[in-house]
Amino acid sequence: MNAAALDQIFKAYDIRGVYPDPLNEAIARRIGRATADFLRQQNADADPAVRRNNMLVVGRDMRPSSEALALAVTEGIRSAGMDCLDVGLIDTPLIYFAINYGGFSGGIQTTASHNPVNYNGFKISGPAARPIGETTGLREIKRLCGEPSPSPAAAPGALERQDFTAAYRQHVLRFLKPVRPLTVAVDASNGMAGQFLPDIFLPEPKLNLVPLNLEITGAFNHPPNPLVDANLRQLQEAVLSSGAAFGVCFDGDADRCVFVDEQARVIRCDIITALLARHFLKDHPHATVVYDLRSSRVVKEEIENAGGIARRERVGHAFMKKALADSHGVLGGELSGHFYFRDNFNCDSGAIAFACVASVFSQYDVPVSQVLKPLLRWHGSGEVNFQVADKDGAMARLAERYQDAAIDYLDGVTVEYDTWWFNVRKSNTEPLLRLNLEANTAEAMKKKLEEVSRQLGAAAQ
Repeated sequence: MNAAALDQIFKAYDIRGVYPDPLNEAIARRIGRATADFLRQQNADADPAVRRNNMLVVGRDMRPSSEALALAVTEGIRSAGMDCLDVGLIDTPLIYFAINYGGFSGGIQTTASHNPVNYNGFKISGPAARPIGETTGLREIKRLCGEPSPSPAAAPGALERQDFTAAYRQHVLRFLKPVRPLTVAVDASNGMAGQFLPDIFLPEPKLNLVPLNLEITGAFNHPPNPLVDANLRQLQEAVLSSGAAFGVCFDGDADRCVFVDEQARVIRCDIITALLARHFLKDHPHATVVYDLRSSRVVKEEIENAGGIARRERVGHAFMKKALADSHGVLGGELSGHFYFRDNFNCDSGAIAFACVASVFSQYDVPVSQVLKPLLRWHGSGEVNFQVADKDGAMARLAERYQDAAIDYLDGVTVEYDTWWFNVRKSNTEPLLRLNLEANTAEAMKKKLEEVSRQLGAAAQ
């Protein structure tokens, strides 16, 4: 196996690359076999009475290459003598649900998430849908892929098929409790949200959905990344023209979502975390809420004001899920639009996030912007990227420059003063340093952003 090709497609959290070069069916078979071998070894001590530890769940998104790649992965799994459960065309959170619902050994979702249509990849999960990342098995799977092909098992694993959509619908609807009717613009980005929105949410009598890009055609009317402002324009226009209470846009595999208010202004995902924290802590007093360290200080303030325990965590779903499980927390939120729920097996779900946000906003008889206004008391820079040759040196110099501050190294370097703070961390996917800065006034934020930026050089384009 071409080591260079493996280096191209194996990332920190998943496997991703352009189809068919460097990612193709031949590599997919190897990935399936390597994943089966790795997980079977990891699960060797599992009690078979508790866990079906010889079966992996395989699903796929709507990309034109996904069906062929999912089939190849399935062939690889079965060549190891491991059984395979094909759950078909699904959003990524549904595979997390299926793994937990059936007590399976893990799963592989064929998806490139928010990347362009010529990309594809795999998200691999272990038991209880724990993420398999670079430090939790993906490095070993990569090593196995690079070795000579092992002989097929004497008896191939069985292939079964199962549809989990009815059980998934019931599960998601547990989180939807609208108090009053709402009109909501929903943009599926021609991705997998186009499947669950009509199935789960359109029948809800208190939700009047204004649908956008629900068609699953294998092509995108706009790139399926809701973190890019330009990709929200259709949604924003629909909110304004329909008089919707708010809008939501999902990414390609529907594990992330971004919201806009009734004035079509983007709502930062950390503000959504703060909003949901208050909601969940009403029913779960003194519970832990996990948030990523880029989040506004308002998140910690709102959690503690509501009597909860605020747990700050490293960026990345592997860290967030583990922190939520370890703390028995009720909710987790990332700036990237991932929201995690204890009652969803500590996993993220765009569908459940939408259900929760709709339920919260339906409790108010004032516009969404007014609901959120008290949460906008800090002023953030957003994420600013810098191309820096000596990343570790740059972060060390910042720590030296601001040595009178409270400093920690949970993820990169975080510098905190009473009235402002910033974090600089290495990108997990690109050769960049990422800066997030916040202050108690807009003027102070602008001034401090200029000050810190000068020490990092020119911002990346």
